[in-house]
Amino acid sequence: MSSEPEEPVNTAKTESAEDSWRLSYVTGDLFSCPEDEALAHCISEDCRMGAGIAVMFKQKFRGVAELKAQNKVTGQCAVLERGRRFVYYLITKKRATGKPTYNSLKQSLEDMKSHCELNNVTRISMPRIGCGLDRLAWERVSEMLEQIFKHTDICITVYSLPQRTETKVMRENMRR
Repeated sequence: MSSEPEEPVNTAKTESAEDSWRLSYVTGDLFSCPEDEALAHCISEDCRMGAGIAVMFKQKFRGVAELKAQNKVTGQCAVLERGRRFVYYLITKKRATGKPTYNSLKQSLEDMKSHCELNNVTRISMPRIGCGLDRLAWERVSEMLEQIFKHTDICITVYSLPQRTETKVMRENMRR
């Protein structure tokens, strides 16, 4: 038996930021998420939002002039504050008719992450960003989300519409 005093052993489990980050999936309406959760989706620099889920964001949150006044470019993130939430507009391409790159999406996600950390945002709901009309592969996008957010305490919930509803909504919102 040693005469040196024993140091207390801490048995409490400490949660690192890597343990608190989470990506979860929900089938349902993105706009039914809690009103204090941030929302995110992809748009072009010209802020047209004329197709896909962007049409619903434009109708619900308005603020196109406010977004344009932020003078954000591809690879950045424009932000609207609405009620108790931030609404993130990931600028992933120059024009609405263009297509994003994985790099432009990554840069805009990094910009969003910075805003989240500065404003204590810990929950974001989003569609499968960049994977609808923009045709990026979800496998790569979800890996990117993990790489960018894994050392944060930001939880991301990805919403998908039921298959038939998604097809119908996309058709209805094409070139309105």
